[in-house]
Amino acid sequence: MGKPMAVPELKLVEIDYAHEGAENCRALGQIFDRIGDKWTIMVVGVLSHGPLRFNALQRAIPGISHRMLTITLRGLERDGMVKRTSFATIPPRVDYELTERGQSLQQPLQTLASWVRSQQPGIKESQRIYDEKSGGED
Repeated sequence: MGKPMAVPELKLVEIDYAHEGAENCRALGQIFDRIGDKWTIMVVGVLSHGPLRFNALQRAIPGISHRMLTITLRGLERDGMVKRTSFATIPPRVDYELTERGQSLQQPLQTLASWVRSQQPGIKESQRIYDEKSGGED
């Protein structure tokens, strides 16, 4: 047998909610709501390949409605993650692209996606066991 593998030390960040304040917690929650939304994740993923027009973006994201894409893009633009560029052409043309802030979100989302892929079989098994014990009730 070889040497045991070194286990990296986890550095957990402690949050002192009493000093952080409810307002800061709400602000963090709003940002997590934005970046944790499935449509945001998909829009960031698609735009990571470069700017796209609205219709091309909608075609690239299966199941997203016109309204939901509009809401998602507006929210991302408001948060400074997506840049909307209008061109004075006939017909008018609008492109959407990730800003530097939006691009910085790609790596954390890729890390999270890798974690999900690696944990998905175990999660499904845990859900199956739980559902068998509880009769499928939530």
